[in-house]
Amino acid sequence: MAQQDYYQTLGVDRNASADEIRKAYRKLARKHHPDLNPGDKAAEDRFKKVQEAYDILNDPKKKQMYDQVGFYSENGMPGAGAGPGAGAQGPHMGFGGFDFSDVFTRGAPGGAGARGGGASAGAGGNFSDIFHQWFGRQHAEPGTEAPQKGTDLEYGLNIDFWQAIKGTQVRLNIVRQETCSVCGGTGSRSGANTVCPECNGSGTVNQVAGAMRFSLSCPRCEGTGRLKNKCSNCGGDGRISTTETVDVRIPPGAQQGSRLRVAGKGNAGTMGAPSGDLYITVRVEPHPLFRRQADDIEISIPVRIDEAGLGAKIEVPTIDGRALLKIPQGTHNGQKFRLRERGVANSRTGKRGDQIVEIQVLAPVVQDERTKELLREYSQIHSEDPRAGIWAQV
Repeated sequence: MAQQDYYQTLGVDRNASADEIRKAYRKLARKHHPDLNPGDKAAEDRFKKVQEAYDILNDPKKKQMYDQVGFYSENGMPGAGAGPGAGAQGPHMGFGGFDFSDVFTRGAPGGAGARGGGASAGAGGNFSDIFHQWFGRQHAEPGTEAPQKGTDLEYGLNIDFWQAIKGTQVRLNIVRQETCSVCGGTGSRSGANTVCPECNGSGTVNQVAGAMRFSLSCPRCEGTGRLKNKCSNCGGDGRISTTETVDVRIPPGAQQGSRLRVAGKGNAGTMGAPSGDLYITVRVEPHPLFRRQADDIEISIPVRIDEAGLGAKIEVPTIDGRALLKIPQGTHNGQKFRLRERGVANSRTGKRGDQIVEIQVLAPVVQDERTKELLREYSQIHSEDPRAGIWAQV
């Protein structure tokens, strides 16, 4: 079965650094997060693939195995060809089509391989199995596991227009992995680990094939040298899922798509490693009157024909309350005026945007004879054709 190319999934080069992989993951996770794409099954599937790719490439041990053989398996390499990327950094050990059974039958007296450290290669063994185990398992010091930093979490948050403008404090209930309080994150009960009888605590076993001897990671204890008696509270993972309440401060001037970081509130790390971070993507609900463009506020204001023609002073709403705007004589429909520093305060720069007022000239509602007379009189005084210039451009 074809394996997923995790580098291609994240859109990074195979030689990408850990920081480049992390940045690519955060960008794609934010783009395809189910909270930002409600009801989009395709986006949800892409998000799962991005998460799977990051889980492998963010873990040095998993990444090493993936780079060597093209996929990751908790049980080491199965007896199949490597997927994408195999051979890029490690040898391709394929021995299909060759019969090495005679090598194993001659490996030791009685037709069985010589035992070394508690394990042997039997007569029914396969030469490729040894290489699969050799290259497919990670070698660790007996009794040790490398700590891994916890993964980051992504959450979406809806706020209204005024909360974004003035800032607010919200309380979120998030589900995260916390260090198990019973085992302290080790995954095993204190004092319950016993010496592995397969390798006698060495973490490795020897296998012999003809004149060759191989030192392999013990398959029973996975190279630790001790059998873990799993913690009953966390099932051996060292972490448990819990719902935690987090208070988040939304700064004034937050924009649509703003991303906030809460340090240490991601999933807990393993073996005492630090936790990941919580990232919150802000979604701002639109306002029925105000429109926001960066730090500027836009608004459309209707005026009467006499106000536009003669000029007037009118009150317009702003995010701070009412403001007086002077309209000059001859103001036309769609003309825009700027109210300085009446926009959104930028918490990073300390400056405020402006408010842009667009004029909408309303045609009069003619319901009486006096209004009709005035309009007829106006048409006699200003009889020029406002559409005359159009025909010259046709």
